Amino acid sequence: MKPAPMTCDEAARKLLGRPADDLSELERTVIERIIARGAISRDLSANDEDQPFGQWLADRVAAVGGSWGFIIAFGVILIGWIIVNLWALGAAGLKPFDPYPFIFLNLMLSMLAAIQAPIIMMSQNRQSEKDREAARHDYEVNLKAELEIMALHEKLDALRDHDLAELMKQQIELLKRMNS
Repeated sequence: MKPAPMTCDEAARKLLGRPADDLSELERTVIERIIARGAISRDLSANDEDQPFGQWLADRVAAVGGSWGFIIAFGVILIGWIIVNLWALGAAGLKPFDPYPFIFLNLMLSMLAAIQAPIIMMSQNRQSEKDREAARHDYEVNLKAELEIMALHEKLDALRDHDLAELMKQQIELLKRMNS
C-alpha cells in the first residue's frame, strides 16, 4: 500500500524546514513539482521564436553593429570616403561633395550613432531580461536537484538503518543459539 502523498506544507517543513507560507513563489513551485514528480527544466530558447519584429530587428542590429565585420567594413567606408573626397575627385578636376572637415560625413556618423545606440540598448535590455529568466530557471532546477538529493540521502539512510537493524537481529539470534 502506497503512503498518501505529502501536502505542500509537509514537504516544505521536511525539505526546507519552513512552513509553506514562508516560502517564496519559486520555492513553492519547486516543492509542488517535487510532490507531483514533475520536471522543472524547460527550453528557454523557445521563447525567442515568437518575439515581435522590432525585438528581432534590435537583436540583429546589435549583432551586426557589435561585430568585427561591421567595424572593418565601416573603417573601409570611412577611408574610401576620405580618399574620394580628398584625392580622387580633385585629381579628376571635380569639386569634392564633402570637402576636408568632412561635415557631411560627421552628420552621417552622428545620425548612425543616434539611431544605433538606442537599438543596441533595447537589445541589451532584452538580453538582461533573458539572463534574469535563465538565472531564475537555474535556481529552480538547482533547488529541485538539491532537495531531491536530500530526499535520496534520507531514503538511503533509512535503508541502511533498516539493514543494520536486521543484521543486529540476526547476530543476536546467532548469539542466543550459540549460548543455548
